Amino acid sequence: MVQKGQIDHLLQESAIIVPPDNLKQAANLQNYEKEYADSINNTEGFWENIAKELSWFSPWESVYENTYPTFKWFLNGKCNITYNALDRHLEHNKNKVAFLWLAEDGSERSFTYGRLYSLVNKFANGLKQIGVQKGDKVVIYMPLTPEGAIAMLACARIGAVHSVVYAGFSVGALADRINDIDAKVLITGDIGIRRGGHIDLKAIADEAIKSCPTLTNTIVWRRLGEKTTLKSKQLDFDELMNNQSPHCDAEIMDSEDPLYVLYTSGTTGKPKGILHVHGGYMVGTYYHFKTFWDIKENDVFWCTSDIGWVVGHSYIVYAPLITGTTTIFREGTIDYPEPDIFYNIIEKYGVNVIFTAPTALRMLMRYGDKNSKKYDLTSLRYLTCAGEPLNPEALKWAYKILCGNGEWGHIVDNWWQTETGA
Repeated sequence: MVQKGQIDHLLQESAIIVPPDNLKQAANLQNYEKEYADSINNTEGFWENIAKELSWFSPWESVYENTYPTFKWFLNGKCNITYNALDRHLEHNKNKVAFLWLAEDGSERSFTYGRLYSLVNKFANGLKQIGVQKGDKVVIYMPLTPEGAIAMLACARIGAVHSVVYAGFSVGALADRINDIDAKVLITGDIGIRRGGHIDLKAIADEAIKSCPTLTNTIVWRRLGEKTTLKSKQLDFDELMNNQSPHCDAEIMDSEDPLYVLYTSGTTGKPKGILHVHGGYMVGTYYHFKTFWDIKENDVFWCTSDIGWVVGHSYIVYAPLITGTTTIFREGTIDYPEPDIFYNIIEKYGVNVIFTAPTALRMLMRYGDKNSKKYDLTSLRYLTCAGEPLNPEALKWAYKILCGNGEWGHIVDNWWQTETGA
């Protein structure tokens, strides 16, 4: 536990880290103070201009309504977040890589925007086939794989509300969340993989559903194939998709219609279900990602979080797709199977922006500097950190090793919360 004296010591850090001139000159946001003033002094016009950069089925009647304790955005506007994440990229970027998924064993799978669009639609049609409708609740208990993201997008596509449960939570935690939102369907995998070992997700799911009376079906992504047996009311993920049409019109959603429910971690009490909606969340994450992550058209982005957290929702799935970015995500830990895999990925794929946690940096620090020196890390413009305090030692180390002491990159410390979606 950090003691008061230690906190006082940390607060006395006075070093100033300034971004390289070339990054400042090319930044998407050139004048933060003016941008902030505009957002305060002309809130309606500020957010309206940003929202107009996205596609809407019909425009809003007013930008926002503040009737404390509720706050509504883009009233009566019609949209669907998946239309902006997928459809609007098909004309010009159908063959651009949307997701590049990396496995611990070195294998990889890439999904272009065109392919992802088809797979999401096929799974959406599969959900419709088993009776999932607009407003139904679907719990997703999946490892960090493309199938988890496809499940999220497919739910949003047809207006179902997804609730992702981190695939490390217990039987009780999973059952509690299923019951709290009266979920109709559970989507799970048979196993997750971490440090070469198998995590039996299906065994956890099988036990949890015994106390979940609202579930009508469980869909299982079977990585182990026929070795994984299905029980009553359990369906195979791939078989549900196989014979479906690759076309599924995005459900027309009101801006305030629910997109997902994500539960807080419960560190300060009982986990609370946080609801995010299509319109406001779509505009907010789009703006935040392109502006404060300074995302460029051809960037490769890597977020080391998980879809079980809000960071994974916003910065593995939704915001990168809305901006048309190529996103890397990887199952497992960043130091396995070798301590240098983190640096290897940066060089091999030309990663430009990374979002990670201070714990990950401290993990890399323990291995020393020798692993990083074997690789060219100069593609990395920004390293952003959140999830916990970024201690000065980790910041200085990362700035030196990953940002070349400011020669080519910059480090950004930030914070977020489940309630704000970013």
